[in-house]
Amino acid sequence: MSEQASAGNPSATGEQPQPTVAYSRYVLIILTIVYTFNFIDRQIIAILSPAIKEDLGLSDTMLGFLKGLAFVVLYSTIGIPIAWAADRFNRVSIIATALAVWSGFTALSGFAANAGQLILARIGVGIGEAGCSPPAHSLISDYFPKEKRASALATYSLGIPFGQMFAFLAGGWMLQELGWRYAFFLVGLPGLLLAVVMKMTVREPIRGGADGTSGEPVKLKEGLRVLLAIPSFWGLTLATMFASFTGYGMGLWVVDFYRRTYELSYMEITLPLALLNGVAYGIGTFLGGWVADRRAVTDKGAYAWIPGVAMLVTIPAGILSLWSPTATGAFLWSAPFLVGLGFYLGPSFSLIQTLAPVRMRAFATALFFFVLNLLALGGAPLWIGGISDMLLEKHGEVTALRISLTTLGITSFLAALAYFWTAWKLPADWAAAEKRNAAT
Repeated sequence: MSEQASAGNPSATGEQPQPTVAYSRYVLIILTIVYTFNFIDRQIIAILSPAIKEDLGLSDTMLGFLKGLAFVVLYSTIGIPIAWAADRFNRVSIIATALAVWSGFTALSGFAANAGQLILARIGVGIGEAGCSPPAHSLISDYFPKEKRASALATYSLGIPFGQMFAFLAGGWMLQELGWRYAFFLVGLPGLLLAVVMKMTVREPIRGGADGTSGEPVKLKEGLRVLLAIPSFWGLTLATMFASFTGYGMGLWVVDFYRRTYELSYMEITLPLALLNGVAYGIGTFLGGWVADRRAVTDKGAYAWIPGVAMLVTIPAGILSLWSPTATGAFLWSAPFLVGLGFYLGPSFSLIQTLAPVRMRAFATALFFFVLNLLALGGAPLWIGGISDMLLEKHGEVTALRISLTTLGITSFLAALAYFWTAWKLPADWAAAEKRNAAT
């Protein structure tokens, strides 16, 4: 049997009949937990970075490289062939294998004796994490109809604030009590067990079943032609890239900021940040999808203009947080910043799944992530570290980092503009996507 025929035949790939609502929710919970581990392992280096900097004698520029570019180069590029496979083969197996790989490399990071070894471990984490979100988004889109997809993907996206919350809680305590090496060991190993649970309990659904359609896998050239012809896809990609630049730039330097500026202990930093990410960021992430799904019943552009408005909120809140004379004020202003930042996740991820052809949803997500992660996750930490180093001699360590982080207001503003432009284009592109998928 040919690969293409096998991919289009549910019985040949082990795909199951359309699942119940209860089981769909169970799968969503499991995938959200997997994504939580994804962000724990991604975020932990930002929490440990002051101790790593001191132990290994690293500059801010090298720290920025470790937090972003070392991780993201293969994370972004290898995600495309993994997504190609996910559009054709068993997505559950791909996610479970990826989870085992990135968890193992996170644990191995604790053995690093120098920056070079830590870079290699971070590259391994990036390779593993490349197999998470593209197939997971595709799975969720086959478990939930497009009218509930933003809410479902917003729930999945809670893995980001929850992952950051647990990373702050566990990382701060382990760093203070055990040291940064043991922190890598203890956050990496549980993912290996979760990979077994994922493989044993999650079934592969019928592709396109939630949309009442199926079809053969789209050839790469044809799929690219379709995606590149959708204005909303590129507007959304740029908007999400700028929003992610703000999020990664702040999130991967926030512990350094509080440590330098207010001279707090690790626990005094990580406990409030855990609460803020779990509650404020979590509320924003959930509300973004929930509000967009309900407003979009009469206005499809709401999936874009609602995140645009929210990104404008992050600008004054972020500046007030960064320049607060007290740590208490900085933490308080972080709350509206994180609520606003969370709004874009669910609507953005759901739109990619709705606009893309059914049989190339994982690929569309991988292409989307390739652009935003290479530029945002790869560039933001390096941008912040580089500017901080350039301003160090003139302004000192504290003010240099403050100025550097303040530049993220520019990317928030650009994100808002791109979201508003996407909202203008979206109704026509949504209608075209429905017509195209109905014809398959």
